[in-house]
Amino acid sequence: MSWIFLLVASVFEVVWAFSLKTTDGFTRLTPTLITIAAMVTSFWFLALAMRTLPLGTAYAIWTGLGAVGAFTAGVLFLNEAFTMERFIAIALIVSGLTLMKLSAGS
Repeated sequence: MSWIFLLVASVFEVVWAFSLKTTDGFTRLTPTLITIAAMVTSFWFLALAMRTLPLGTAYAIWTGLGAVGAFTAGVLFLNEAFTMERFIAIALIVSGLTLMKLSAGS
């Protein structure tokens, strides 16, 4: 169940990162409220996952999935650049996350 909690936390991390971009420096109320709610939810599920997962594993996967998700959302919805260099960087993150998960054992 901890891995599911971690996945949910990561999804909400992407939500808050994306919505943070739309707050215009916290001057827009609705995106700001979405950002805060998603942050709280993300941290809540991360805390639940950390009940049984090691700190380093949980945190690395949470931030890594958030980075990959934020990159993907930026490319798909914000017209951010998709270059070979950025793709390679994301592929390296995914490789590291896969190794981290495999080394966690559970």
